[in-house]
Amino acid sequence: MSKRKSIGAGWALVAALALVAAAPATGAPAKDGDVRVAGTCTKSTTSKLKLSRDDGRLEVEFEVDQNRVGVRWAVVLRQNGTVVRRTTGVTRGRSGSFEVRRLVADRPGTDTITAVATRPGERCSARASI
Repeated sequence: MSKRKSIGAGWALVAALALVAAAPATGAPAKDGDVRVAGTCTKSTTSKLKLSRDDGRLEVEFEVDQNRVGVRWAVVLRQNGTVVRRTTGVTRGRSGSFEVRRLVADRPGTDTITAVATRPGERCSARASI
């Protein structure tokens, strides 16, 4: 392959990655219309958010996985900017994770759920729309 072709292929890859990065954070549809998104964390912790329709309501599931047991996190769930749950999660079990679940009203139109978990020196967040 010539240098010209390999440079062109490299730019095509960069352009494709830029399009993926610019995609809205609505999440990927999952089974039965569920929406799942990976969250972002400031350290090596991971998080994910899942939204599901359930009997006229929305089920919100936010999971934080730190791989360390006994760590306390402050968690806030928001629906369209309004706080719908403020709680504490503590990592447990072999996985060192916790999950916060909440059923909220399924408002007309698109609902945007934002989940944020914080502890000293670290923050995880995820956002999805359904």
